[in-house]
Amino acid sequence: MIRKLAGLTLAVALTLSAAGVSAGERGHSGTAEEQAACTPDVWRLCAAYIPRESRIVACLRANRAKLSPACRKVFS
Repeated sequence: MIRKLAGLTLAVALTLSAAGVSAGERGHSGTAEEQAACTPDVWRLCAAYIPRESRIVACLRANRAKLSPACRKVFS
């Protein structure tokens, strides 16, 4: 169970990084801090889309009003 959770956490971090969350459409990777800010929101709102990067980012954007303040800042 712990191994699975660790693997999924890594998948979320890599997904956010590869999707360039902080850059929006500019396409560069998010920082470790930005990934940490959004990982709880990914689990809470968008876990069904792991590991599909574009779907996670779309889900987070669609749920902007529900994002934590730290993650919302990443997307602003």
